[in-house]
Amino acid sequence: MAQPTHNAQRAEAAARKAEVERLLSTPLATFRDPFESGGEGPEMVVIPEGEFMMGSPVDEPGRRGDESPQHLVRIANRFALGKYAVTFDEFDAYCAATGVLKRWDEGWGRGRRPVIHVSCDEAQGYCTWLSEQSGAEYRLPSEAEWEYACRAGTETPFWWGSEITSDQANYNANFVYEGGGAKGVNRAKTVPVDLKEFKANPFGLHQMLGNVWEWCADAWNDNYQGAPDDGSAWMSGATYAAVLRGGAWNNYSVTLRSAARYQEARDRSYVSRGFRVARTIISP
Repeated sequence: MAQPTHNAQRAEAAARKAEVERLLSTPLATFRDPFESGGEGPEMVVIPEGEFMMGSPVDEPGRRGDESPQHLVRIANRFALGKYAVTFDEFDAYCAATGVLKRWDEGWGRGRRPVIHVSCDEAQGYCTWLSEQSGAEYRLPSEAEWEYACRAGTETPFWWGSEITSDQANYNANFVYEGGGAKGVNRAKTVPVDLKEFKANPFGLHQMLGNVWEWCADAWNDNYQGAPDDGSAWMSGATYAAVLRGGAWNNYSVTLRSAARYQEARDRSYVSRGFRVARTIISP
């Protein structure tokens, strides 16, 4: 069978782009941005506008001072967030196209496992490439966008409730969360991003908690005094360090709370560091 011509590929991409534009006005719709050169971007979810209390209440077990003061954040515009953390398959395609060095998988396997050993700067490079390929604006989420999407309308320590077990997320379950739960499996490595055992949150996002820490765009600040209340990234502060969210396979349950946060130098990569991409939605 003859291969499709370049013009035919472009026409198909244009038709798919039109379908994506239609979906962008539908909260919780899923889509993939097509590339004019062929292929497509990660599966994305349209996150609706809304507001939430960012940070942890003073009586939440395991809370730290950097999660306060709890404050109201209003997300005025829809945006899209990756349904899953970026996978080895997706990052390997970027490496093949750009010559960026592939990441070591620790012998755990590649494919649908989340890519690891990626710094914040390297994650930004992937977002830039996605933007060039799709014509849309891809970026890392702000810390506020990340927590808003993770909570998905919930107010408990974890989006599913106040207790945690290893049936709900991938973490070191040798120790019990002080707020409740039970000991469980310590898998001691990453798992596929679409593992059926773990349910999606109410926004349809998978493994926002556990598996890998996820980079956010914000500079690190030791607390929320003076933080933006509109969901934008807070870029003043310790600009050499960026925020990480979600906890990872090798962490205790307390770090998987929706409000928990961590910092790392932007140019440093590690075995538990991955990321999830965001996409700006421009309202008509």
